[in-house]
Amino acid sequence: MTTLRRVGLSERKALYLRDLARHFDSGALSPHEWHTLADEPLIERLVDVKGIGRWTAEMFLMFHELRPDIFPVDDIGLQKAVALHYRDGERMAIAELRTFGLRWSPYRSVATWYLWRSLDPIPVEY
Repeated sequence: MTTLRRVGLSERKALYLRDLARHFDSGALSPHEWHTLADEPLIERLVDVKGIGRWTAEMFLMFHELRPDIFPVDDIGLQKAVALHYRDGERMAIAELRTFGLRWSPYRSVATWYLWRSLDPIPVEY
């Protein structure tokens, strides 16, 4: 823990990192099996790690695992974009947003990416 603190991590972040390492060491998290797990079971395993919440797990599934059907209803950008384009600026309750997003299944990740981009008028050049 001292070494992690010396490289600039807060005590809390060092604890989170150690817990993540324990999950890998024990086999509770095994990258070799992630492709065999459905979205929800993998999210559940990730949020079992201290410091990883559902939003973080969903972002991991979208951007690292490239899962096509993730709809991160707790994401403020997603909430704002749906409100802007479908509700004259009024946000939906989380449960309502979850149901609303079913229309884009099994490609809710793609819908989310487009909704995020709709909030930023400046084109991204990669």
